[in-house]
Amino acid sequence: MTAPRLQQTLERDRSELGRFGYAQELLRSMGGFSNFAVSFSIISILTGAVTLYGYGLEMGGPAEMTFGWPLVLFFTLIVAACMGELASAFPTAGGMYHWAAALGGPAWGWFTACFNIIGLIAAVAGIDYGCAQFLAPFLGLESSPRNLLVVYFLVLLSHGLINHYSIRLVALLNDLSVTVHILGVILIVGALFFFAPKQPASFLLRTINSNGRPYFWGFALGLLQAQWTFTGYDASAHLAEETADPRRRVPWAIILSVAVSGVVGYLLLLGLTLAIGDLPATLTAKDAQGNNLPAVIAILDAALGGRAGMLVSAFTAVAMWFCGLSTITSNSRAVYALARDQGMPWSSLYKSISLRHQTPVAAIWLSVGLAFVALIYSGAYSVVTSLSVVGLYTAYILPIFLGWRADRKGRKWQRGPWHLGRFSQPLYLIAAAWTLFICVTMMMPPNELSAKTMLAATLALMVLYLGFTRKRFQAPVWALRGENAPSNLESPRQEVSMPSGLSVDMPHRDVATKPKIPSEP
Repeated sequence: MTAPRLQQTLERDRSELGRFGYAQELLRSMGGFSNFAVSFSIISILTGAVTLYGYGLEMGGPAEMTFGWPLVLFFTLIVAACMGELASAFPTAGGMYHWAAALGGPAWGWFTACFNIIGLIAAVAGIDYGCAQFLAPFLGLESSPRNLLVVYFLVLLSHGLINHYSIRLVALLNDLSVTVHILGVILIVGALFFFAPKQPASFLLRTINSNGRPYFWGFALGLLQAQWTFTGYDASAHLAEETADPRRRVPWAIILSVAVSGVVGYLLLLGLTLAIGDLPATLTAKDAQGNNLPAVIAILDAALGGRAGMLVSAFTAVAMWFCGLSTITSNSRAVYALARDQGMPWSSLYKSISLRHQTPVAAIWLSVGLAFVALIYSGAYSVVTSLSVVGLYTAYILPIFLGWRADRKGRKWQRGPWHLGRFSQPLYLIAAAWTLFICVTMMMPPNELSAKTMLAATLALMVLYLGFTRKRFQAPVWALRGENAPSNLESPRQEVSMPSGLSVDMPHRDVATKPKIPSEP
């Protein structure tokens, strides 16, 4: 893109953001590839597919890898397509929060934002603790709980510092992350294909009846491996205010991050599964200190030797580090967007932007601190990952449901240039049904702590909203209208204008002294 055309695009983006009532405060420096790279890095096939490989294998056996991954990929693409349509209509850093507020009102938006933040906090905890597990051996440390906690803290600290000082460096590292992930998968799959002994293709159909469960139920529980991998692609929406031409680029980034991860990840899973020599030994493997050995490392050690296992550990640790870096970026923008509308305690602190670095510093460090506490609380890797899936997919599906409901009630909302056309309604229903199924499944034993946590969190959020937030929450500009309608939401009823004399003193909104509410289209 030429410099004059880029400047014209940035000016248009700034103007469109102003129509939503917000000033351009964040640095809009990302292109389409960098936006895609952030979501691709958070999906991170070398994180979810590798760290939970043993869990999926134990629950459903090789057949879990053969059928579970493409099943989850298919329905996740439907969810991602619905989110892409909404991202094109509402290109703001609030992401799902603003979509839900636009289509259902401020209360829906606030709860969506909170579930999104809960899911991202749990995601950071799962990603960075997994990174610590793979890093500890390289640092010459025994994998004791205390040592892993120290390494986990240092990983979180590095992510906080980089996000604090430079969004340009974050974008550069995420671009590099795409190379690391794809190169890592090529090396692993290539080595397994050319050098490792392989099982016959029929091995891919083998099942395991874990703990006496019916196989269908074990298979459903094992879907956590794939579903947790396919989380975090909402990051592209959260970075809309930092991306040029977000109405077109953000939806494609969401879709492509899921699709590319799905294809590359499936090759990785098939290669690993066919290289399993002894299935029971793989599931019970121990390291020299008697600690549980990740199933992927056990497979590579047996198939290619210890050095190959160490090489894969190195690639996996680097990929996880990139993944955690991107997730902190996404979470901090979700916090910033909610605080910008006075939607949380100490909002004036968390909506502040560093004038020097143009990053939401307080929101970044809050994300780091809460992720550290979340890991200590959850105590089990599968629990924190299932909590991440439930929190994030609840936030994903609420605005999708609200968009479907708005259409059904005749409140047609104006799509952006990227839309699903006549397929919108049926795809929204399919996305909602899948999300309901996966959220219920992820809270079943052995991950019942995630169900208790979500219930407790929901009750706490209700108390917080009714007792504190509802009185102070300024909500997105469009939610101040009588119809709770944004500027691009059409209503069959008579238009309701702003109350006479209404003025909102918010320096983080539009550059004018009070919000500009454009007329209905």
